[in-house]
Amino acid sequence: MATSQVQTVSTGVDKAKLTTAVALVVAALAAFYLFSKQGPIVQWGSLLLGLAAAVVVFFTSEPGKALFAFGRDAWREVKKVVWPARKEAIQMTAYVFAFVLVMALFLWLTDKTLEWLFYDLILGWKK
Repeated sequence: MATSQVQTVSTGVDKAKLTTAVALVVAALAAFYLFSKQGPIVQWGSLLLGLAAAVVVFFTSEPGKALFAFGRDAWREVKKVVWPARKEAIQMTAYVFAFVLVMALFLWLTDKTLEWLFYDLILGWKK
């Protein structure tokens, strides 16, 4: 039985980068509210600039690089997906709708049959 061990190595530099990224997010939010009197362009510009700087700092750390690699691999896998043709998609959708209709009819008939059986025959409650 093969087991793989996940090993997390976090250096002081990576911790400092992550701390800096969090501090930049907090600073961007603070700047957004502090610059409220300067106008929306300065306000939103400071927020976006701070968040962009936080993203850049995050992606230079090992967890950021791992996240980027994961996204790249996920995108590569999405490219491998064989999507159904239009005709197949329409047919499968029609099958699903037909099944739902048949199931709804079956459940309705079952409900009415049990209602008739219990209320009319067994309990004698006539409507």
